[in-house]
Amino acid sequence: MSLISRRGFLSTGLAATAAAGLTQGSSVLAKDAGAKSSGVPKFRYCFNTSCVRKAKRPLPELIDMVADAGYDGIEPWIGEIETYVNSGGTLADLRKRLDDHGLQVESAIGFPRWGVNDDADRKAGFEQAKREMDMLKQLGSSRIAAPPAGINRGDYDLIELDVLAERYAALLDLGVSMDVIPQLEIWGSSRNLSKLPQAAYVAMAANHPHAAILPDIYHLYRGGSDFNSLRLLSCEAINIFHVNDYPLSIPREEMKDSDRVYPGDGDAPMKSILQALHSTGFSGVLSLELFNETYFAQPPVEVIQTGLAKMKASVERAFA
Repeated sequence: MSLISRRGFLSTGLAATAAAGLTQGSSVLAKDAGAKSSGVPKFRYCFNTSCVRKAKRPLPELIDMVADAGYDGIEPWIGEIETYVNSGGTLADLRKRLDDHGLQVESAIGFPRWGVNDDADRKAGFEQAKREMDMLKQLGSSRIAAPPAGINRGDYDLIELDVLAERYAALLDLGVSMDVIPQLEIWGSSRNLSKLPQAAYVAMAANHPHAAILPDIYHLYRGGSDFNSLRLLSCEAINIFHVNDYPLSIPREEMKDSDRVYPGDGDAPMKSILQALHSTGFSGVLSLELFNETYFAQPPVEVIQTGLAKMKASVERAFA
């Protein structure tokens, strides 16, 4: 989009907004009251297989358990899909199993190094992303996580956000060609993209119509983001929201992934978070993502069932 067309877009948009405010201002309070009385939002509930990773159960078995528990979708890790295929399974059979259960692959977790400075490393990361997107497309998915893999530790350079925006735009172009959109994921302990404002800037500076952000309750807190800032995002910018909780007994800067707990079992302001998310118009996917060692020691079916019950209970309390 050129500077002139952007200015035209902004001026047109602002004029339209002003006109709408003049003609519809009297109905704002009524709309707000209607929204507050509309009841519990109809989110889609998803299970990220990170919650039971150490059980190392075959992906088809996890699909069966997730579907039987009553989830709408599943968010596997790319490594699990590859393990299934390498052991003789086919993506066509896996897709049929998903379809038979009415279960959607909402997204998947992979770690292509799309944002690194090394040209050869980054090129390999894009090739990896292409392979992973192809697998997901065959499974009927249209999204994949795009975390700051390879640029997340202290020994990596802090990359300028405008540079990351260019690289994310290129990744989005690849995603559009594969019909699988990469969602910019925030990692709270990362050296790059640890905060929601950073991710929002990169997504906006990419100047791409399919840019999207993948927030996570734990990562937002771990990185020091304010949950109220969720209200500033469009519902079109968030397709999936990772749900979990955390204890305040551990200093924020010292928290690890394994400190995550079921939603409602920690100290996160769950009601405020879910209401802020919903205020954007979001009605998408809530995906449970945990790495808790205590849960790893439990039967996967117990974790799967408990996770769904905890998510639904948190939503019920937030919108009671």
